[in-house]
This record gives sequence, C-alpha cells and structure tokens, in this order.
Amino acid sequence: MTGQLHPSDPSSVAGYRLLGRIGAGGMGVVYLGRTEAGALAAVKVIQAEYADDDEFLARFRREVSAARRVESEWAVPVLGADTEAERPWMATAYVPGPSLAEAVTRCGPLPARSVRVLGTALARALEAVHAAGLVHRDVKPGNVLLGRDGPRLIDFGIARAADATTALTSAGMVVGTPGFLAPELAAGGGAEPGPAGDVFSLGCLLAYAATGRPPFGTGASDALLYRTVHDEPDLEGLDEELRPLVRECLAKDPELRPAPRELAGRLAGDPAADPLGWLPESVVLLIAERSARMLDLPDVEPTRAEPVAPTARPGRRRLLAVAAGGAAVLAAGGGAAVVWNSLRGAGGPSAAADRWIIGVHADLSGPGRVSGREQERGVRLAVEEYNARPDRLFELAVTTADDGGSPERAVGAASELADEPRLLAVIGPTGDPEAEAALPRYEEAMLPLLAVSPGHPSLAGVALPGGQSRVLLHLRPSDLALSVPIGVHLFEQAGVQRPGLIQDRSTDLESSAVALATSVMARDAGHVLHPRVVPPGVHEAEGFGPVVTEMLEAGIDSFVFAGLPEGAAAVARELAAAGFTGPRIAPQSVLDPLFLEQAGDAAEGWLVHASFVDAAGLPAAEGFSTAYREEHGSGPGYRAAEAYDAAGMVIQHLAAAAADGEMPSRAALAPLLRESTYAGITKEFAFDPDTGDFAGEGRFAHEVRDGRFTFLGPV
Repeated sequence: MTGQLHPSDPSSVAGYRLLGRIGAGGMGVVYLGRTEAGALAAVKVIQAEYADDDEFLARFRREVSAARRVESEWAVPVLGADTEAERPWMATAYVPGPSLAEAVTRCGPLPARSVRVLGTALARALEAVHAAGLVHRDVKPGNVLLGRDGPRLIDFGIARAADATTALTSAGMVVGTPGFLAPELAAGGGAEPGPAGDVFSLGCLLAYAATGRPPFGTGASDALLYRTVHDEPDLEGLDEELRPLVRECLAKDPELRPAPRELAGRLAGDPAADPLGWLPESVVLLIAERSARMLDLPDVEPTRAEPVAPTARPGRRRLLAVAAGGAAVLAAGGGAAVVWNSLRGAGGPSAAADRWIIGVHADLSGPGRVSGREQERGVRLAVEEYNARPDRLFELAVTTADDGGSPERAVGAASELADEPRLLAVIGPTGDPEAEAALPRYEEAMLPLLAVSPGHPSLAGVALPGGQSRVLLHLRPSDLALSVPIGVHLFEQAGVQRPGLIQDRSTDLESSAVALATSVMARDAGHVLHPRVVPPGVHEAEGFGPVVTEMLEAGIDSFVFAGLPEGAAAVARELAAAGFTGPRIAPQSVLDPLFLEQAGDAAEGWLVHASFVDAAGLPAAEGFSTAYREEHGSGPGYRAAEAYDAAGMVIQHLAAAAADGEMPSRAALAPLLRESTYAGITKEFAFDPDTGDFAGEGRFAHEVRDGRFTFLGPV
C-alpha cells in the first residue's frame, strides 16, 4: 500500500517519477517510483542528515552491495543505485502485493501446499544469498512479498558477508527480529551470524505461515529471546508431513539444520508451475486488488492504443468462487419485506422514547446528487418504519451532510456529523474520492461508516494513524470482485474466442479492475484478448471510431467496455453501425440513463453488471417499493433499497441493545456491525470482522431491453 507524497518530498529521483510513499523510517523514505518506460520501482532515499554520517553510509553501501550480489528469481533485484549522491538512493523492482505478514493477518494461515511452495522459493532465495557469500540475518514475514508471479525475499539492510571480520554494530548487540532469530544469536554471546541462522529464521517463518502465530510466541523482546534459546517451538496445528522438516530447521544446534538446497528439495514445491495457483483464493484476491491499484496510477504519457498491462493467472475455479452464489439472495430479503408491510402504518410513537440519530453523508447537490438523494430517501424510509413501531424504546432521526461531490467538502461534512453527540452511525458517502477524504475524520471519532456505493480498492488503503480502519463497513463487493462475473459470463458464451476490451481512462473507478479481471479470465480460459487503452476525452475528440474499427478488423467476437456511460454510448453506436451483434458487457458505471439516451437503439442487448438492484423488479422489495412510491410519487431509484438495508441493519442492533437496557457507544457499534449478518431486501450482508470488507453475495445483472435497463437478478 502507498500513501500520498508529502510537500517536502522530491517529485523525482534519478529518472524515477515518484508516485507515493511506501514507507518511512528514521533514516530514509521508500517511495513508489516509475520510469519513463512505465516500470515500477521501490526507491529508497536516505534522509539528508544521514548523508554525511560515515558509519551510516558504510551500512547503506553494504546493503546496496549485498542486494546486487544476490541473483535469484525469488529475491527482489536492484535496478539502480547511487551511494555517493547528495541524497543516496537505491531502486529495486516493485512487487504490488502484500507481505506474508499482512496476508496471514488478513486471510489466515496458509494451507500445507502453499507453505511448501513458499518454503521452496525462499529456500532457493537463501541458497543464492549464501552462494554470494552473504547472510541475510532478517528473514521474517514482513520481509517476504507475495507477488503475482510468486514470493520475493526483500530487505538486505542488515545482511553481511559470511566471512566479515569487521562488525558495524556495537558489541553484544542483537541484530535481527526477536521471535525469528536463531538461538545462537539470540543468546547474545557474540556468535557470528551464519547461513544456518537464516535457515532457523525460515523455519520460524514457515511455522508462522502454517499456523498464524510465531513458534516462540509473542511479547517483550527479552521474553522472545529467552524462549528461543531455552524452549521448544510451538508447532501445534502444523501439517504432519511438514512438522518434522520445520522442527529440523528449528534445531538449537546449527549443525543439525538442513542447508537451503536440501530444504528446497524436501519441500518439493514449485512456485513457477502456477504463479498464483498455490495460494488460497482470499490471498489471490488481495494480490489482485493491489495489482489493480497499480493500473490506476497517474499516466506518464497516455496513449490511445496502449495494450493492457500483463496480469497474473489465478485459476478459473478460484475466480468462479469469487463470483459464485447469489441464488439465495432473492429469498434472503423476504422476511424484511414482511416486516415492512406489518410495521408500516402501525401505532404512533411513544412520548417517552429517547432520541438518537443516523447520519447520511451524501452528494446532494453535485454530479452524484441522483444517487445521493436516493440513498437519503432509503435511510429516511427505514427510520420512518422504525418510528412507527408502538413498542419502540427510542426515537430515531436522520440528519444529512452534503459534500456536493467534493473531497474537500467531504472532510467538513464528516466533521459536521462527527460533532453531533447523539449520532451513532453514518451511511455514505456517495463517491469513492469523498469517502477516502472523509474516512480519517470518522476514524478519529470512532463513528461507524457504512459505505453503500464506494467500492474502489484504494479506499482500503487510506493512510490512517492507527493503520487498518476500525469503523468502515463495505456494503458491496469491491470493484475488482464485482468485475469477475463479467469474465465468467463472457467466457461461458458459446463461440467466444477473441474478446475485445477497451479500457477508458476517463474513470479510475472500475476501468482498471474490469481490465484486470477480464485479462485474467481470458488467459485462464485460453482466449486471446485484444485490449486497447484510451486516454480521457476520446469520445469528445476524434471519437472511438478508429479504435473500434481496428478491433473489428482484428476479428474480435465479443466486447467489454470499461469506462463511463458517454464512452460506452459512443462505442455502442460504432459497433451497431458495423453490424456487430456479439456479446457486449460493461460495469455498473454504465448503468446510467445517459447511456440509453446517447446510444439509442445501439444500446439494445448490452449487459451491465452492478452491485445494486432495481427494487421495482425484486419481489423481496415489493413492500419497500410500494412505500417509496406512496412517499415520492414514483418508484425507487438505484441504491435507495441498499441504503434502506444499511439503515435497517443499524436499527436492528440499536433495538436489540435498547431491549437489553443500554445503547452501544459508537466505538462498540462498529465491531458489532462487522460481526453481524443481516438479511435485507436486496441481499444478505456479511463482513470480514477484522477489515469490514463485504463478505456476502451482491452481484446483479441488468440488460438493455426495449430501450430500458431490465433487472435480471443476481449473478
């Protein structure tokens, strides 16, 4: 994950354009950089105050030298460096994936096969490190990155030559990470680090990957060092075949540990056989989301016929699993519809009720006002329903904050809501940029934020003082997860062999995710994808005609458009004029009346995948639709029903708490919501309790028929 550049940061270093911060320490900053050719790099730049520190520069030169000496496909290579520059720097290849530590924390322990493949790759990396006459000295989960084409060992900051006679550390200093440090080094007796110490660290890492916990526990450094020297490792839960080999790696006597080459042979994993197939589905999706974000980085120079960047190949079964389900969604909301009909019009409010507030943060006056107003109406209907209950124990109110579709105004809107002491939860904002801007303020107030429409993966990477958000709940699949069914649908169509794809960079919301998912699915299905990337504004300039003509001449038999409704309409007209009748699919940004207006008859037959329903076409939402029509004189628009469900989920928890005699605080409500499931009228809601990510089924298909979008149901 990357954070924004600071005003004091340089814009470029030695030809690398800096795009964001990967991390920072007391002595340097690591930036995400890109060359003019588009290659990404992790650029480590030393702070100016250390550039004249001879001892520190000696360490940095040693780090650069060590990294350059290692030649392994499973270690991150050095792309360039200048240790004598005014601000010394080093660039290594960038791996757009999580560390092993993050993957295990977010997705849980790895299965035995995954551990074997991981261990094989890292053992081969250590073999190369030791062949170069080096010892890594800090093999740990945070120093292993999981990329699209396999794991990578990183960080040679404390590596040293195995035969070095001059130490650059103080006498008696323990160098390495407690809990992953070999006992001969943890004892602090001045033992020299050797290759066997790296093998011990790798054994600790494999135990952690397989069980989700370090083999010598957690806690204070002194306690970890003591247990490493004197106690046996905790290998409970480790696969029976792996346990003896890991135990050999963790032998107290360095002479009894296997060498990396022997270890790789006995693990017998092949990381190159299936670059992503060795990992569980949840980790594959995490890697894919990180890769998708890389497609959203600013262009160096946009081009009109740029091929889509190569992507990894998770197995078809795994991507199908992400898109599977949904058949039970229609049934899941039936109870909610009955509740609505039975409570609507029930007895009046109780005069003794306490008053609490649900906030709606939305774009009510800007470009997203249609969706924002629908979400406000959905929340208000849910609150009216509750207030009509004769047995209610408190009264609810709704207050709104309008950000006008502006990230700058979104911060003020969030503060306005957060400062209301009786407000317990917020539904919104409408757009991704506004949600990203507002989230830190809601985090500061520990105010639960239920995001109905935002779904871009970058929202999960917002830089927060405490790290991962504690208050955010995603009420829909991410753009990447939502894009997977597009490929599933396309490649299950009879006769589809050469799909075409246009990625319109006018939007950074779904286009990169759709491009990534379609590319992965095409490769896995054995099809030849014909992709084109166009810069913003093409439909306003020369149009899509030349690009569409070139794609048709290349023989495409199906088509995916990733972009805005105006661009989709322009492409639809070009395809219709050429007589193209193959499958045509687009993401939910195209589910807009503008597409129908501008495309005209050319829109017929287009299929659009979305995270929201048409409540008028959903039997479970019949009561909601009737009530909405009575209130507003017309049927509900998109996302009104989802916002109604969001409010209903909050109300369910508040009502249960009130029945037990105590309303939850804001801080207590967020984890309660994350740990819950809720059968709404649109779908069943479930979440990852640690991250707030949506874990339910929420993908729906709409098709243009007779000049209007027709709701087809769950995908």
